[in-house]
Parts: sequence; C-alpha cells; structure tokens
Amino acid sequence: MPPGPGFRALTMESPTPPVFPRIVIIGLGLVGGSIAFGARKAWPSTHVTAIDRESVLRAGLDRRAIDAGTDDLAAVGDADLVVLAAPVRQNLSLLQRVAAHASSSAVITDVGGTKRRIVDAAAALPAPVTFVGGHPLGGGARGGFEFATAGLFARRPWIFTPHDAAGREAVPRLSEFVAGLGAQATTMTASDHDRLMALISHLPQLATTVLMDVVGKGATAAGLRMAGQGLIDTTRLASSPADVWRDICATNTDEIRKALDVLIEQLSEMRTELDRAEIVDAVFTDAAGWRAELMKGRD
Repeated sequence: MPPGPGFRALTMESPTPPVFPRIVIIGLGLVGGSIAFGARKAWPSTHVTAIDRESVLRAGLDRRAIDAGTDDLAAVGDADLVVLAAPVRQNLSLLQRVAAHASSSAVITDVGGTKRRIVDAAAALPAPVTFVGGHPLGGGARGGFEFATAGLFARRPWIFTPHDAAGREAVPRLSEFVAGLGAQATTMTASDHDRLMALISHLPQLATTVLMDVVGKGATAAGLRMAGQGLIDTTRLASSPADVWRDICATNTDEIRKALDVLIEQLSEMRTELDRAEIVDAVFTDAAGWRAELMKGRD
C-alpha cells in the first residue's frame, strides 16, 4: 500500500565519526579522566586506552571512562592521539619514550600547566614527531580520577602551543577534538603561555596558598571558626594538590618570580601607606575595575 499524504520517511543519522578513533591517555587523573569521559560522550565509537596504576585503571573501567588499561607504553603504537596527562615533569620524562613507540601518523599532546620545557624537549627529539603542547584551562580544587567529569572543559579555553609545521597542521584536528569536549581552542607561543599563566594562574595559586597558611597559623583552628564567607571564597585554591604545583613552580620559575616580585612590591607599598586614604582608595578602585573586567560574560 503506497504511503498516504503527509508521510515522511524516517532516516537514522549516522553519528559523527570521531576526530581521533583511537586515543591513549597517559595519566588518568582529573584532567585525563575528564578527557576520557568527554571523548566517549562526544564520539561513542572512540576507543580509549589509559596508562596508569592498576587501581586507577580499575576505577576507569568500572566507571566506563575507558575501554582498556595497561602500564605498557607500547600501547601507544596504534593510537591516533596520545595525551600526556601526568604531572609536568613526568610528562617531560615520558615524551621521548612515547615518541619512540608512537606511529608516525599519531598526534601527541600534553595538558601541563607550563609549556616551554616540553616544547623544547619535543623540538629536540631525534625523529620527526607531531607534538603540540596543550593546556586546558579547566580544573578543580581537588585532583584525582574520582573528580573527573565529561563537563570539566565546558566553555573553557584550551591553549595549544605549536612550535613547528607539523604541529601547526595538527592544530585544526586538535581544535575540533577539544570543541567536542566543550572547550574553546586558541593558540599562542609557549613563551607567551608561560608568562600569561604566571599572572592569571600560578600567582593566584601561590598567593592564596601562602595567605591561607599565614591566616591559619595566626588565627589557629579556634579563630578560623569565626571566619566568614569572604575567607572561604578567597582561599578555595588553597586545597589544590601540592604535587601538581611543585612541577609548575620548577618549570616556570623565572616568570613566577617576576609575578611574585610585582605582588610583593605592591603589598609592601600598601603596608607603608595604610594610613593614606588616597592610596587605599586607588588600589580598591583599580582592583574593582579589573574584577569587573574578569567577570564580563561569566555571570
């Protein structure tokens, strides 16, 4: 019987093919785990392998973040994308070994908070390797796979720092991949990245951590019970894990010192001029203006 008026054939749209069909993530922590969740959500046919400790891999398999887990770097051999998601200095030590196992068609990237050291290491590799430094600006106060989520990178920048022609050619595919995770890709040089991160990420982390340490030691536990929401909001970053920041401090020392010097100089000026209303007013006015700029489009 022929179809009647108004009949419309239903067709099943095929899902978008994955940008990188086979992914290996080395380090299944907060960021690595969130990449795994995000990739499987965006492209269900993506095969995700993780390299980490047995207990972490078991958790990844239980939560269906990954398809397979191993402790053998040779697993990167058939990967289209290799993500170095361990702490910064561990990624540095892994890069040469990973490059030796990876396919010549594979793209290797990392997610570390500093870029100059690993970009220099990639440029010095003896064989041609497609490496693009990467840094997703999404994270949480607490690390570890247990806090990983597919939405970690939603509407957050993801910086790439290509250093050669092969890397620049890989950026469009990487940008498409991170867009599927909800992130917004941008590019800059490794030097520009490290200088900027020293100001907008590394300095706030260190200043907040030291602030919480000073306040805690001075007020003691009993005094902290009296603190209001202001201290709670201001010191959220003080819960960050030290292992991540140890590596960042060691690989961006010069830029972090410059940022700390400026902060120390301004704090010293404030300390000297506490009784001068015009100085206090000027700092508060400028800071409020920059805070308003920071919050544009975020409310």
